[in-house]
Amino acid sequence: QVQLVESGGGLVQTGGSLRLSCAASGSIFVINVRAWYRQAPGKQRELVAFITSGGSTNYLDSVKGRFTISGDNAKHTVYLQMNSLKPEDTAVYYCAARRRGQSKYDYWGQGIQVTVSS
Repeated sequence: QVQLVESGGGLVQTGGSLRLSCAASGSIFVINVRAWYRQAPGKQRELVAFITSGGSTNYLDSVKGRFTISGDNAKHTVYLQMNSLKPEDTAVYYCAARRRGQSKYDYWGQGIQVTVSS
């Protein structure tokens, strides 16, 4: 089993920045991909960004150039640096992890609220 714990959310004004953290514990050696999802009220959950164990990254088009995903292997932690935040970034953000060979994300954090005020 893998446990994921998010931190770093909160309230910020338009144009501000936040950094989310996702600390992993447990059988982390089985994990190949780490990701951030978000879900706004009344909308489906969407993949914001992911990072592979090899360091490859990918982003949702609407956050490219503003968000950066990174990992600290020594701390088993993945970060999401969010800059130039917009009200439409308001959502609950979830950390997720996927095991090697799996097509779906197996493990999820509890979610953390990010609110961007206009």
